[in-house]
Amino acid sequence: MPENLFTEDWDDTRDEPGFSWKRRMVARRLGGAGLGASLYELPSGERLFPYHVHHGNEEMLIVLDGTPALRTPEGERELAPGDVEIFPVGQAGAHQVENRSQQPVRVLMVSTMSSPEVVEYPDSDKVGAISWQPGGTRGDAFVAFFRRNSSVDYFDGES
Repeated sequence: MPENLFTEDWDDTRDEPGFSWKRRMVARRLGGAGLGASLYELPSGERLFPYHVHHGNEEMLIVLDGTPALRTPEGERELAPGDVEIFPVGQAGAHQVENRSQQPVRVLMVSTMSSPEVVEYPDSDKVGAISWQPGGTRGDAFVAFFRRNSSVDYFDGES
């Protein structure tokens, strides 16, 4: 059964101030395991995720509705419906999506689904280590976040 991106059928919501959204896990619904695709709707004034860098997965953004602001290492710019962006693995692919308009924004995020993954958050100096089983849930995953300055020597604590 095909998915229609313009219906109001959501799988998940996040209500973290500044990072609130609705999400439909499109690829999972269609049986995808190696390719991820999620539709997000961002209310006015909200961001999709903190500014981040993927070290294991490439992502693509497709703007379906509204005018989101995109932050990358090159700066910030406003996008329009139909705009498509690629975020490669590594520093060059750092990105953040924000809705600075008064209308909701809908974007489709498509990504490879390589696991494990390391995600870097330059603004807060954090690193995330994430591992999941294809088709699994967050409860099945190993997810840990650390401040970069809390790292230890490889042999720390070993006898």
